[in-house]
Amino acid sequence: MTPALDDGSPAPAGAVASDLPTDAALIRRALAIAAAAPRTGDVPIGAVVVDAEGRELAAACNAREALGDPTAHAEILALRAAAAVRGEWRLDGCTLAVTVEPCTMCAGAVGLARVARVVFGAWEPRTGAAGSLWDVLRDRRQNHRPEVVAGVLEKECAALLESFFADHR
Repeated sequence: MTPALDDGSPAPAGAVASDLPTDAALIRRALAIAAAAPRTGDVPIGAVVVDAEGRELAAACNAREALGDPTAHAEILALRAAAAVRGEWRLDGCTLAVTVEPCTMCAGAVGLARVARVVFGAWEPRTGAAGSLWDVLRDRRQNHRPEVVAGVLEKECAALLESFFADHR
């Protein structure tokens, strides 16, 4: 029997089901990373990149306030760090797990990096680019379209954001 990921898709060739983290485990890891962001006044969004064998290459939280950089989204920072670990910009076979639906900038970076899968928790109806406002990741006009798994631990991811914004209003 071919091992499958928790969304039912086939696991990478040669993988054993127990070798790969589940999508929920990846989002839990991203949630743990996101918890550090509010210490610098940043919105608690976390991202993790794993390779095809499930090994973590990088993880990051939002750092726009910390770095004074409008592009310092969790996804961008994690993709940059994963590329540095790999020694190349192509992240073929990798999965990006993030607590919130990626924006257009981050979705564009995912495509440029050739990420194979994107897993996210909470939908972002105002800026989301993975199916809510736009669907940049699966647009047929793109030359690279990753698999997208949405709504993993959605309530937990949304609650983290709601709590942050309730404290900042």
